[in-house]
Amino acid sequence: MAVTYSPGEALEGFVTSLAEATTRPVEVVLADNGSTDGVPEDVAARHPQVRLLRTGGNVGYGAAVNAGLAGAAGRYALVANPDVRFEAGAVDELLAVAARWPRAATVGPAIRTPEGELYPSARDLPRLSTGAGHALLGWAWPGNPWTARYRREREAPRERTAGWLSGSCFLVDLEAFRAVGGFDPGYFMYFEDVDLAERLGRAGYLHVYAPSAVVVHEGGHATRREPHRMQRVHHTSALRYLAGQYPGRRNAPLRAALRAGLGGRMLVSYVSGRVAAGARFQRRADDVGRRTRRTRT
Repeated sequence: MAVTYSPGEALEGFVTSLAEATTRPVEVVLADNGSTDGVPEDVAARHPQVRLLRTGGNVGYGAAVNAGLAGAAGRYALVANPDVRFEAGAVDELLAVAARWPRAATVGPAIRTPEGELYPSARDLPRLSTGAGHALLGWAWPGNPWTARYRREREAPRERTAGWLSGSCFLVDLEAFRAVGGFDPGYFMYFEDVDLAERLGRAGYLHVYAPSAVVVHEGGHATRREPHRMQRVHHTSALRYLAGQYPGRRNAPLRAALRAGLGGRMLVSYVSGRVAAGARFQRRADDVGRRTRRTRT
């Protein structure tokens, strides 16, 4: 399934690439958050396997995914952004990896940018030290040790567990997803995937990175359309997640410091494109695909 919000021409590539990504029959649910470009309606009319589900407005990413998966049958569902294109066999490979990891709640592919970079989609859960170092230094020094520890870009791509997987594309075990209540709709956008992964991990599930499956993600549609709003949402979501890790009265000063630090970074991102863009990716995607070494950790 995909969440749509005036997705433009990218949606056609999303739907058509699925034909090469799996040998299984598919049903594609488009949870539409109030598109005005007419594209979801057009794609649903031309592709019989596509069903349009109107969420009633721009309810946010996580809430739309929850609505889209509410009636899903079977064990697994694929959640992806509408500007993702699947390489040949990618979905079947995700299912094969899931079969090897029965405790996996989510399985995520290697995500390649159109420029051939490898997006760091399988990261550790953010902690205070790594999060602060990454936020403060990543935009100016992408190879700093805190960003490297958090994003794990110094490791060669291999099948392994991760703290969380990017919500832009992953296979999810529906029983596990429903057991923890799905995405928290309190996150409008950003960090809803981190929060979901943290709750699933506490419930005993795993998250598995599968670079033997590859997708291409264009990305940046919402940011380009409303850059200041998306920066505000990103920093607000980061604060919601990090502050939630430090509850109680004794942690009130720490939460205040987080609020001040993230608020300051947000204001700087409004005027600095480099800060807004964050840390550049550090690896090429040349060594991902079917030949990626499968090693458990």
